Amino acid sequence: MSSAHATSTYVPKSRVAKWFESRLPLVGLVHSSFVAFPVPRNLNYFWTFGAILIAFLGIQIITGVWLAMHYDPSSANAFESVEHIMRDVNYGWLLRYAHANGASMFFVAVYVHIFRNLYYGSYKAPREVLYLLGVIIYLLMMATAFLGYTLPWGQMSFWGATVITNILAAIPVVGDTIQSLLWGGYSVGNPTINRFFSLHFLLPWMIAGVVVLHVWALHVTGQNNPAGIPIKSSKDAVPFTPYATIKDVFAVVVFMILFAWFIFYQPNYLGHADNYVPANPSVTPAHIVPEWYFLPFYAILRAVPDKLGGVILMFGAVLILAFAPWLDTSRVRSCNYRPVYRVFFWVFLVNAILLGWLGAKPPEGGYVLASRICTVYYFAHFLIVMPLVGLFETPDRLPGSILETVTGPGKQVSGSGMPAGAAAEPAKRA
Repeated sequence: MSSAHATSTYVPKSRVAKWFESRLPLVGLVHSSFVAFPVPRNLNYFWTFGAILIAFLGIQIITGVWLAMHYDPSSANAFESVEHIMRDVNYGWLLRYAHANGASMFFVAVYVHIFRNLYYGSYKAPREVLYLLGVIIYLLMMATAFLGYTLPWGQMSFWGATVITNILAAIPVVGDTIQSLLWGGYSVGNPTINRFFSLHFLLPWMIAGVVVLHVWALHVTGQNNPAGIPIKSSKDAVPFTPYATIKDVFAVVVFMILFAWFIFYQPNYLGHADNYVPANPSVTPAHIVPEWYFLPFYAILRAVPDKLGGVILMFGAVLILAFAPWLDTSRVRSCNYRPVYRVFFWVFLVNAILLGWLGAKPPEGGYVLASRICTVYYFAHFLIVMPLVGLFETPDRLPGSILETVTGPGKQVSGSGMPAGAAAEPAKRA
C-alpha cells in the first residue's frame, strides 16, 4: 500500500486537514488507493464483482446485526423467534428475506469472481498471496453460511446440522473432539444452536478483516486484466476514480435489481419448504439437501462410498483451489490466448454446474455414477490438465500492450488521465 500511497496527488487544503493528515494520513491513503490508483484500461464487467461482494458483505453484516437483536438462540424458541421477526417486528420480513437471499447473491457473485480468476489467470505470480486470501475468504463464507442455515431451526436446518456434524466425526484423531465441541453434548440440541449462533455472528467480522488484507494485497501487486499482461506505461492505465468506480456502481445497481426481485417476488425460491416446519428429531426429511451453493461439494461427498474418503474429497475440492498458482505451468495468464486450455476451462465450468445439479438429486442409480465421473474430472482438471496443458500448449500471440487491446495495433490515444509516472510502480510489480 505504501508504494501506491507514494503516487498520491492528494494535498490537504485547510489547516485542520493538514494537521490531521500529518498525524494520520487516512484521507491520503483512501485517495491513493481508491481515487488515483492506476487500473488497466481494458477491464471488463467481470472485474466489478469485487465491489459487488464488498457491498453484499456490508448488507449481510447490517441485516445480521438487526436480526440478532430479535433472535433467540435456543432450541425451544429459535423457530418461534424467526416467525416473530417475520410477523411482529417492523420490516422484520424485509430484514430476514434480505439476509437469506443476500447469502445466495453473495455466493453467486463469489462464484463468478472465482471463475473469472481461473479464466484470466489472476492467481499467477505475483498475485499468489492475493489469491490465497481470496480462498480463505471463500472458506470463511462457507462456514458462515452453513452456520446461518441452521439457525431458523426448521427441519432442514436441524437435519443439515446433524448430517454435517456427523460427517466431521469421520476425521481421524480429532473428529470426535470437533463433533463434541460443536454439539456441546451427546447430540444436536440447545448448546449446539447457541454455539452456531455465536460463531455465525463472529465469522463475518473475520471475513471483513481478511477482505481488508485482500484489498491491501491487490493494491500492492496491481490488478490483472483480460489480456493478462502488465501495465507498461501511463497510457495502459486510467485512474480508479472515476473510470472503475462508475463501472462498479453501475454493476452493483444492476445486481441489486436482481437481489430486489428475489426479495419482493421470489423470497423463498432459493430456500427449502421443509425449513418452515419446526425441527423434529423424530422425523427425518425424505431428502436432506444443503443450500444450492454447497450442492457441488455435497455431490462429491456422496459420490464416494467410504465416509472418510467422501469427507477428504469434499474438503479437498475446496482446498485444491489454493494450489492453482503452482499447478498451472503456463507462462500465459489469460485463457483468451490459450486455445487448448480454454476448451478445458469451459468443460470444467460445465462439470461444476453438473455437480451442483447432481447434488440436488437422490443418491441412487445413474446419479451416483454421474457424480463419480464428474468428481474424477474435477480433480483431474487441477492435477492433470493444468500441469500438462501448460507444458505442451502453443499460446496465441500476446498484444504488445494493454493499450493495443483497446485501440488495436499501431493506434494511439491522446492521453490517459494518469499523472506522469503514476503507473510506473504497478508496471514494475506486475
